[in-house]
Amino acid sequence: MNKKIMKKIIATLTLSAVLFTVGCVKKDDKADGGDKKNKIIVATSADYPPYEFHANIDGEDVIVGFDIEIAKEIAKDMNVELEIKDMDFDGLLAALASNKADMVIAGMTPTEDRKQNADFSKIYYTATHGIVMKKDSADSVKALEDLNGKVVGVQQGSIQADMAKEKVAKAKEIKEVAKITDLVLMLKTGKVDAIIMEKPVAESYVKSNNDIALTSVEVTDETGGSAIAFKKGNTELVEQANKTIDRLISEGKIDQFLTEANKLAEEQKDQ
Repeated sequence: MNKKIMKKIIATLTLSAVLFTVGCVKKDDKADGGDKKNKIIVATSADYPPYEFHANIDGEDVIVGFDIEIAKEIAKDMNVELEIKDMDFDGLLAALASNKADMVIAGMTPTEDRKQNADFSKIYYTATHGIVMKKDSADSVKALEDLNGKVVGVQQGSIQADMAKEKVAKAKEIKEVAKITDLVLMLKTGKVDAIIMEKPVAESYVKSNNDIALTSVEVTDETGGSAIAFKKGNTELVEQANKTIDRLISEGKIDQFLTEANKLAEEQKDQ
């Protein structure tokens, strides 16, 4: 056979093999991308009953709560799998920015500062705030200003932290701590005199701890309730979440989820 013809045949076969290989790689990449689209990752801080908390269900540690049920409904409406990641509250928005999560649901208030770093759904629940103290001193506080001169505990990065700095400016100290569970322990051991937290959360912890109590003070959430956070620019997911929230509100499911989560949190204290 002519050497020139032979070289052309070999070159053609080599090119075909390369194109076939490239085609296979692209097909695999597409498959990987397809898998990712079938799941949404939700970041939360599961120390905040009844919104989100750890529960022992049939011998397994499971993250449950009011917020988690809403996340499940969003995933159901999207026909995708739901993965839940537990982390400190003050790291939640960073998880969105670094693509470690698709959305954050953690009883989070969409403040103006937070809106600079994330997009938010519509408000799905509005709660008031309460003050938790040791039972024998709870009656001594009749107004938020009565906490001046005391050591006040709040969750780090929370709306309550801003509230304390603004309305209890003469506090002896404002201690910001990552976990609510640690704050409750600090209250019990005298490291803080009071904790400011959302009232449903406060009620849950008071039911589980006989030596602490809510004061009579109730603070309105002036900045506007809880919403779900998303990475900036993810309008499609925001719109889907809003549709689910509208449906849940119209069906009365939001109040139902809150009631059920409170009941489950109460049951867990005996385990």
